[in-house]
Amino acid sequence: MIVVSVALFQTTRAARTDAVVEQVVANYVRSLLAAQFVDVVSSDQHTVKPWFDGKIDFAPEVRDLSANGFPLVGGRLDYLDGKTVAALVYQRNKHPINLFIAPAPTSRSTPPTVMTRRGYNVLAWRNDG
Repeated sequence: MIVVSVALFQTTRAARTDAVVEQVVANYVRSLLAAQFVDVVSSDQHTVKPWFDGKIDFAPEVRDLSANGFPLVGGRLDYLDGKTVAALVYQRNKHPINLFIAPAPTSRSTPPTVMTRRGYNVLAWRNDG
């Protein structure tokens, strides 16, 4: 009976992960269709981070990754897995990269997992909740 329970839990968790990944890709594609895919336009992390204050119930970490070739474009609110999340937008060679940030249910960290959906690469990980 334990094997069945573990298998069912693993299958349910995988299906939920797939659904969230599909939502991430759909949100990304939708952002590309908008005239402006950020709500706050700024390359300054000290402008983008405070913009989220009072709009979501957590403080997303906003890093300056321009030295690594990923300049910050800005941020926006998005909706993922039934919750309002922060979406940070970076750029790489004129291609937008969306980083969706939401609090995790546990403080457990996980290594990045790479997936491809509808031709888009998705990396998912948890870092200290």
